[in-house]
Amino acid sequence: MSSINLTLKIWRQENSDALGSLETYNLDDVHTDMSFLEMLDILNEKLTKEGKDPVAFDHDCREGICGMCGAVIDGVAHGPEKEVTLCQLHMRNFSSGDTIVIEPFRSRAFPVKKDLLIDRSALDRIIQAGGYVSVNTGGTPDGNSIPIPSDKAELAMDAAACIGCGACIASCPNGAAMLFTSAKISQLALLPQGQTERKQRALSMVEQMDKEGFGNCTNAKECEAVCPKGISIRNIARLNREYLMATLTEG
Repeated sequence: MSSINLTLKIWRQENSDALGSLETYNLDDVHTDMSFLEMLDILNEKLTKEGKDPVAFDHDCREGICGMCGAVIDGVAHGPEKEVTLCQLHMRNFSSGDTIVIEPFRSRAFPVKKDLLIDRSALDRIIQAGGYVSVNTGGTPDGNSIPIPSDKAELAMDAAACIGCGACIASCPNGAAMLFTSAKISQLALLPQGQTERKQRALSMVEQMDKEGFGNCTNAKECEAVCPKGISIRNIARLNREYLMATLTEG
C-alpha cells in the first residue's frame, strides 16, 4: 500500500454572508487506495485533534448514487477522472507533492452554506414543478402492461441516470441547468406514462429553472464533459423541442 504527501488549498467560508478564502493544509501519508472523501475525513480528524474547525462538505451514500458529494478539484467538477463522482475519485490519481485546489460548486443558484457545502434546493424545486406522472390509485400494475419500444426505454433510462449532483451547472460558463432539466424532462417525455403532463411539464420546469436564476445554454458542452453519469446534451435538444411544442399548443 503506497502513500503520498499533499498540499491542500481548500475554500473556507463560514456562511453564505461571509467572505471566503483558500486556506492551505499539509497532509502526509495519504493512502492511494482512499477515496477523495476519505482523504477529507482524515484531514478533518487532524483538524479536530488540533482544535480547529473541520471542513464542511456534503456526502451521503459514497457509492456514486445519491449526488450529494461535489466539489471543484483543480478547476474540474468532481475532479480529473471521467464519469465518476467525488466519492468515486481515488487518491491514486494524484502524485506525492501535488498541490490540490478544492472549491465548492459555483453558481448564483447554489449559495455556499459553509466551506464546500452548498444549497442545491433549486434543483429540487425544478423537479417539484413537473417531474411527476399521473397514476391511477389501486394495485400496482403489471410491469409489462404498457408496451414500451426498446429504443425509447433505453433513452429514458439513460436520461434517468442523472443524480442531480449539479456538476453540469458548476462547469457551465453560463451556470445553465439545461442538462439537468432536460434529463428530467426527457426521461418522462419518452415514456407512455409521462404523456399526460408532457406539455405542461416542459413549460413548468423551464419556467422554474429560469426563476431560480440559472443561465442559458450556449452549447459549450462543459456539462456533458463533467457529468458523472455521462448524460448526453442530446437531451437539451429534446428539451428545446418539448418546450417549443408546448408553447405552440398550450398557449
